[in-house]
Amino acid sequence: MPVRVRRKLAFVVVVALTVLATAGVAAAANGGFTPQFAHSPNAHRINTAYWVILAFTSVIFVAVEGALVLFIWKYRRRGRPRTADGSQVHGNTRLEVIWTVIPVVILAVIAIVVFYELPGIKNAPAAANPVRITVEGHQYYWQFDYANGARSINDLYVPANEVVLLTVKSYDVVHSWWIPQLGGKIQAIPGKTNHIWFKADRVGTYYGQCAEFCGLYHEAMRARVIATSPADFRTYTSKTAASALGRAEFQGACAVCHGMQGQGGYGPALANDPLLTQATSVANIVRNGGAKMPDGGNSWAKAEMTALIQYSKSAIYKGASTSGG
Repeated sequence: MPVRVRRKLAFVVVVALTVLATAGVAAAANGGFTPQFAHSPNAHRINTAYWVILAFTSVIFVAVEGALVLFIWKYRRRGRPRTADGSQVHGNTRLEVIWTVIPVVILAVIAIVVFYELPGIKNAPAAANPVRITVEGHQYYWQFDYANGARSINDLYVPANEVVLLTVKSYDVVHSWWIPQLGGKIQAIPGKTNHIWFKADRVGTYYGQCAEFCGLYHEAMRARVIATSPADFRTYTSKTAASALGRAEFQGACAVCHGMQGQGGYGPALANDPLLTQATSVANIVRNGGAKMPDGGNSWAKAEMTALIQYSKSAIYKGASTSGG
């Protein structure tokens, strides 16, 4: 096989394999190059801006790369000496004006679309009684405080088809709240309060996680938004959240390092540690941290600490004694 034919064949094979390898990724919504399906008005607007920009950039990419390949092929050396000068090409005023005007028009269209969508992304729609919830980022869990005083860990319960206003903050390092199907990201920054909103358009569960590298086990800092009926939301915040708080605290905060059953992991095993029976010691280390342990419960009040200790003693501690300290 002639050398020139072998080179062409190798080039075609490489291009074909590249296309096959990336086609699935490019087409995979919810994880490829395209955004996840939107289930909130602000997320719809973000996706619209994304698709407009993607359409222009895709056309530009194909045009530029196609022209590049064409010119490389058309003006290849073809056996000419390396010292030979190429064809002397002079400017074309009309062509230069065209390729200057077209990018300006493209940027103008993108700017118009983005600035048209921005108010609907940032500003929540008017609502008589929006649901207000405080989101706190901690190493390495999300804490949600509801208007009636209820609290949940990692699972945020909201009523579907109602405007939810989130106040986002952090007590240790920078985190980033992000549920892709319900809107954009917002930073949780120590000493600063940020705000974001969404309106889940149906009952269901929406997944996300911290989008800011916040230290060890950052990848385990996941979150779920569980949209329910208004009646179920009221039941959860008035009854269920309190009864499930201890379990949620241990599994959402402690188990990241110590394991779901206190069997150890990055942190030491707790199942046979009598420390779990000593309320004062548990409260102190959870609130203040120690050694390599962050102060994960630095904003927990007595009720939250009591719920954690009761759950740990009843469901985690496997020692001979479960007497309180």
